Amino acid sequence: MKNVLVTGGAGFIGSNFVRKILENHPTYRVVVFDKMTYAGNLDSLEPVSENPNYKFLRGDIADRDAVKRALDSNQIDTVVNFAAETHVDRSILNPDAFIDTNTRGVYVLLDESNKHGVERFLQVSTDEVYGSVPQGFFKEGDALEPNSPYSASKASGDLMVHAFHITYGLNTVITRGSNTFGPYQYPEKLLPLFITNAIDNEPLPLYGDGMQVRDWLYVDDHCSGIDLVLHEGLAGEIYNLGGENERHNIDVIRKMLTIMAKPETLIHPVEDRPGHDRRYALNNDKIRALGWKHSATFDEALERTIQWYQHNEWWWRKIKNGEYRQYYEAQYGARLRAN
Repeated sequence: MKNVLVTGGAGFIGSNFVRKILENHPTYRVVVFDKMTYAGNLDSLEPVSENPNYKFLRGDIADRDAVKRALDSNQIDTVVNFAAETHVDRSILNPDAFIDTNTRGVYVLLDESNKHGVERFLQVSTDEVYGSVPQGFFKEGDALEPNSPYSASKASGDLMVHAFHITYGLNTVITRGSNTFGPYQYPEKLLPLFITNAIDNEPLPLYGDGMQVRDWLYVDDHCSGIDLVLHEGLAGEIYNLGGENERHNIDVIRKMLTIMAKPETLIHPVEDRPGHDRRYALNNDKIRALGWKHSATFDEALERTIQWYQHNEWWWRKIKNGEYRQYYEAQYGARLRAN
């Protein structure tokens, strides 16, 4: 690997991965290709902005001409695809954008990568493609039963990746990560939303009874797993990346408030969202066989995350205006007023 195209590299997990790969593989040249939607943020790449092996290109993976130019002009031999619309709530409000990027965009990226002779294509996916699991753990070969427009669009992209490997022989791998958290996460997701709201003593709009179970994965560990699969994963295979930290949402929020010395009265239960999966959990045997392990306990990672948002208000305060306020009102306004 010499020239790596990281699509969606200005997003949450993508930007963390870019910083990690430039640190771990100093001879690699990394080209970030990002559409710069509301969740894209070049501030997240500021730590590597002066690195001579880093380059940024603005573009949409569904734009065939832009993808072709990026591949051709940078002699790309490896593609890591983080580019995605990712928020379930937004997929319920506006599914179109999710189909455009997560399904059609993945197809365009695969097709051009295949034509260009890309040597390795890694698709970053999610545990949500499996659907909800009341008991046990999902394995990589289990059936896909997505329950939201977001997870359905991601499942469609995964199936297209598999098809390009089988039909055209493209060297592909897929990672499916569990509920990821950490620095630089756009404050629409549960933890950054609630941490930043709690800093300002604003209500925390908790869906339903808060008893939904998520498997929490620290972003550094997610990125190290992707890095490992990129280099060691077998072509055509899928690898789960689970946090092995199952927690009820309400317990995570109570722990967060305790660390921040904030009262539980900030928690405001609101009407649940449609199709809210009750539990996700992944079997990690396959990735552990490659030598992957977590770098921090859940409590350690949660404390680090809280401290990062407390110490980096410059990053998130300017985000929580404009488009974000409109989305927040559309998603939570009526729910909070009905509380």
